[in-house]
Amino acid sequence: MPHRVNLDLDLVRAFATIAELGSFSRAAERLLRNQSTLSLQIKRLEETVGHRLLDRTPKSVRLTAQGETFLVVAHRLLALNDEVMAKVNEPHMTGTVRLGTPEDFATSHLQDVLARFAQTYPSVALEVTCDLTLNLLDRFREDAFDLVLVKREPTAGAAGRRVWREPLVWVGGDRDVAPDGAPIPLVVSPDPCVYRKRATTALDRAGRTWRVSYTCGSLAGTQAAVAAGLGVTVLPKDMVPPRLRIIDDGLPELDDTEIALLAREPLSPPAARLADQIVRALEQPLAPQRAGR
Repeated sequence: MPHRVNLDLDLVRAFATIAELGSFSRAAERLLRNQSTLSLQIKRLEETVGHRLLDRTPKSVRLTAQGETFLVVAHRLLALNDEVMAKVNEPHMTGTVRLGTPEDFATSHLQDVLARFAQTYPSVALEVTCDLTLNLLDRFREDAFDLVLVKREPTAGAAGRRVWREPLVWVGGDRDVAPDGAPIPLVVSPDPCVYRKRATTALDRAGRTWRVSYTCGSLAGTQAAVAAGLGVTVLPKDMVPPRLRIIDDGLPELDDTEIALLAREPLSPPAARLADQIVRALEQPLAPQRAGR
């Protein structure tokens, strides 16, 4: 039989943390270790897998091609390890976790995370509310949620933890709905809505006239209106359904938005577990070039 090589999950976690934070020093702080220990751990891991996983210079940390591939597997290994340990050590955890999230993000990215949490902690009641970002923020300030995911401007130093970056695109149906010189018909959610503001701001900045042709607070309703030819809308690039098309020219470029996780302090143990699962499942590395040491 071929020789089997077993991965040390402590080394895998060190690698995943460095990839997540883009810095040996920040990873060392989170893991309560020093940088020299982390360097040795990464060296041992690279020797185990037989490939260099990180390119390191005094000013930067970058995933190699093998490192990017390994990071995907590392996240799965760590998630499974944490799930097993939770079932063994916290089988009777109880309580309620109240999560607020935008509908489109919940539909596209949270289903597996929430299903896994419910399976791991069957005695914890999970209450999920979908709403517009500004409404979620208002209710979060009123202590209506333990955790809330919100869309926001990519602003350095903002509260909360960024877990997702969204490139936004213009989306339309099969036919042109804005002849030359005519106002751009917009299919948007009611105020307040980050995507609505992003669309109108981009058009105003480009000197293009526009009108709201259809208002709907539902993602499914918005997509149906666009498919019916009532106007164009703004969506994250990876949320565009097959029946709609990305409009690549004729409309101004859109700035990205990001999704951040805000948590009420102090978090209950069940809420802390869900926050950790969300971060682990969603947080994106800044590939290919990461921040420095």
